[in-house]
Amino acid sequence: MKPRTKGIAAALTSAFFLGMAPVFGVRAMMLGMPPLAVVAIRTILAALLLLLIIVIFKRQYLYIYPAGLLGCLLAGWINGLGSLFYYSALGRLGAGVGQLLYSLYPLFVAIWLFLDHQSPSRLTIFRIGLAVPAIILLVHAGGESIDIIGVIQMLIGSALYALHLPINQRVLFDMPAPTVTLYTLLAMSAITLPVLFFGDTSGIFASSAGWWPLLGLTAVTFLSRLTLFMGVKSIGGMQTAILGLSELLVTMAFAQLWLGERLTIVQWVGAILLLASLSLIGLEKPTQAKRRPGGLLSWLSHPSLPTDFPWQPHE
Repeated sequence: MKPRTKGIAAALTSAFFLGMAPVFGVRAMMLGMPPLAVVAIRTILAALLLLLIIVIFKRQYLYIYPAGLLGCLLAGWINGLGSLFYYSALGRLGAGVGQLLYSLYPLFVAIWLFLDHQSPSRLTIFRIGLAVPAIILLVHAGGESIDIIGVIQMLIGSALYALHLPINQRVLFDMPAPTVTLYTLLAMSAITLPVLFFGDTSGIFASSAGWWPLLGLTAVTFLSRLTLFMGVKSIGGMQTAILGLSELLVTMAFAQLWLGERLTIVQWVGAILLLASLSLIGLEKPTQAKRRPGGLLSWLSHPSLPTDFPWQPHE
């Protein structure tokens, strides 16, 4: 399989798992799990699971150069903080509307990449132009009032999620996806861990039923992060972010089947526009990953990697 095809498949797979995450999260909270405890537990469990697998089967993936480690830690801290905003907002908004607002992150990715001297193509800009009105239509709640605080929290979470993609993209040029995923998840765990000690954890053991969707959330977090960085490594953060919008369709489907949420005709029009934006990925010209001089994140690249790696830098 060609690297580009592999990257597209990985990005779409990640989107599928990411789309299931808010449904599992809302379900766990409906069964009494505190929102911040949900994000903390799922992140910590996912990180420990990946660490266990790497230690047992691929110990060589534990190696990372100092600047790359710092990049992963920074990305994990930023994304961990964004996750706290995300799940706090999810407690105020429905899974469908919340995920739709969160899906503005390609706009934020474009801004961060521009600051990193990586301007998007005209077709990419056009696809974002299709996606934005699609998201606006999808967010249309049929006249229902929307919690403003929840909206602000979700947008902050979206911007922070977008920032961690170009940070990890820089590190992924030299490091394999499992390595970047592991250290990013560990850093996210460090940010969310204090929630278990200082936050509201009264509902964690109140109902055993809440643990089943929480374990499901852990599984999709583990799988989505691993495939996400595989996609970023092969096709870049911008294309991965746009393809990631397909998670909206997954969220809407599961929200209707499992949570009983329904879409209006206007929202379905938005879904069609979004599908059109996603389908144009086939017209994008393949871009070869390379170090770009200067930029906001240029300090994350290793100038001269050793030749005795247990794996190839571009693996």
